[in-house]
Amino acid sequence: MQFGRSYEEFEVGAVYKHWPGKTVTEYDDHLFCLLTMNHHPLHLDSHYAEQTTQFGKNVVVGNYIYSILLGMSVPDVSGKAIANLEIESLRHVAPTFHGDTVYGETVVLDKWESRSKDDRGVVHVETKGYKQDGTVVCVFKRKVMVPKNSYLEARGGEQPGRPTPLS
Repeated sequence: MQFGRSYEEFEVGAVYKHWPGKTVTEYDDHLFCLLTMNHHPLHLDSHYAEQTTQFGKNVVVGNYIYSILLGMSVPDVSGKAIANLEIESLRHVAPTFHGDTVYGETVVLDKWESRSKDDRGVVHVETKGYKQDGTVVCVFKRKVMVPKNSYLEARGGEQPGRPTPLS
């Protein structure tokens, strides 16, 4: 199975549909909130959410949804990345709730060779996340520095650092 891509493998306009999706549980959401110290009652207090918000229930914290989508894109986009250079934009378009399943896809917007090193390039992508009913919930654009084939070959090929079994 391929994990990430070299610069030469990216084509402007290509769309990568990330698989599988992720069903968000209350536990996932609350743990993420607590780990990141986001204690807003919209995410943690069901009574508060039911009584005082337009949603009538807890909303999954948006940064968790972004993190899921970023992680989903790694095997298709940044699995071989040298660096994530920039998150250009991040929009939370619609709420996600406990029990929703999030899916993602990424389109390659542009790519260019590095001006300072000839063994790498930059890929500009947009990732879109949507729920099981197709509702778009999150969209973000980012720039990723990826290796060219020459970079990978100089460092051990497709799976650098992988040891050989002794027996």
